[in-house]
Amino acid sequence: MSATNAVEQLDIKVLEAYLQHHLEDFSGPIKATKFSGGQSNPTFKLETPTQTYVLRRQPPGKLLKSAHAVDREFKVLAALQDANVPVAKVYHLCEDPSVLGSMFYIMEYVAGRVFWDSSLPDIADNQQRTQMYQQMLEVLVALHSVDINKVGLSDYGRAGNYFERQFSRWSQQYELTVIHDIPEMNALILWLEQHLPEDDGRVSLVHGDYRMDNLMFHPSEPKIQAVLDWELSTLGHPFADLAYQCMQLRLPENVGKATGLGGVDRAALGIPSEEEYVARYCQLMGIDKIGNWNFYLAFSFFRLAAIAQGVAKRAQEGNASNKEALKIGALVQPLAQYALKLTKGQ
Repeated sequence: MSATNAVEQLDIKVLEAYLQHHLEDFSGPIKATKFSGGQSNPTFKLETPTQTYVLRRQPPGKLLKSAHAVDREFKVLAALQDANVPVAKVYHLCEDPSVLGSMFYIMEYVAGRVFWDSSLPDIADNQQRTQMYQQMLEVLVALHSVDINKVGLSDYGRAGNYFERQFSRWSQQYELTVIHDIPEMNALILWLEQHLPEDDGRVSLVHGDYRMDNLMFHPSEPKIQAVLDWELSTLGHPFADLAYQCMQLRLPENVGKATGLGGVDRAALGIPSEEEYVARYCQLMGIDKIGNWNFYLAFSFFRLAAIAQGVAKRAQEGNASNKEALKIGALVQPLAQYALKLTKGQ
């Protein structure tokens, strides 16, 4: 089986035999359908006569160190089962790549709605949109308020300056995956290196990819049922999550699959402005304000650009999860351009 086909398919017979011995109350046969959304870890809906599950796996093939860590996803989801953060139940982690060709885990299937358009055009009225953004903010605050020692995640990340560590990680991964020279990325990397903030001691669980399309909303209510895609989660700085989300909302409609709110009249839709959103976050977290905001935003653009470059590299090598992954590589330069504007106070 080619690398591309291995991403798209599962060996159902092998999987059925394995789950029969490792999953309580499991009985086949399995019907597997790959979810089309997402660029990173291939995710499948598994339907049996009595149950519906979700399987997330590492993509097959050569992977960058620490990338596609589905075992970390499983650990954080298991730790949050009784916390005040909505997550899917997890059932089993298989760390043996010989079973399906890569590590995978099984979790519950959560029925609900995922919204790829941040302007929420399918929502009936402004009141519901306001409630959904309020819910998104409240869940983020709950996430940043998790007692990491109590839930057993005190070893989930390294100590020290989070932004320094993250800058080192993503600049190195960008260098490993670069396909052709992008001057804007070079300039951005240099600026970030020269403007890394001092460590202020804030540490929390951070999601790493917190945005509208990684949230599963209730089928009919403005309530989040589950936070999805924890691959980039770690212990880090809470402002990184907030800035990453605000960065995603700043993007125009034509950048990536999940549309942003750049140029959109938020007030007309009942969606809070960035200033209102950040102010409410500060209020709920009990802090006065956030300084150095443009650095956090610029860093978020940089990290997303580095991730996009990695997706493009995997597509070039034939083991990317999404067939559209090659197009993602075209986003690296414009993302760097957005960030450079922020470095100039624009």
